[in-house]
Amino acid sequence: MRAPFTQLYVHLVWSTWDREPSIIAHIQPRLYAAMAERCRNLKCDPISIGGVEDHVHLLVHLHPTVSVADLIKDVKGASSHLVNHIIQPGGNFRWQGAYGAFTLRRDEVDQVTAYI
Repeated sequence: MRAPFTQLYVHLVWSTWDREPSIIAHIQPRLYAAMAERCRNLKCDPISIGGVEDHVHLLVHLHPTVSVADLIKDVKGASSHLVNHIIQPGGNFRWQGAYGAFTLRRDEVDQVTAYI
């Protein structure tokens, strides 16, 4: 085998600062699109993104060279920058520092995607 074969599926969940309902309808599509793009830039495949006003869920197929910590740092940083500098310039959109990360088997991906 010349290339690694991996099935690294991770379900990530994180909240807005103080769980403020900051993910309002007009920013949500661009926010989720930016998250997906950042994942792809890191060679990770975004499978599903969703959430509500105060938290998001992200299901990704993780590339073997990317750590969960690096992925979440980049996704959270890029998305908050987008909101504060492009969508709502001068805004105070922030994510909480913590996050949850849960690994999945391949046969659980469809179920988690439906949940998200």
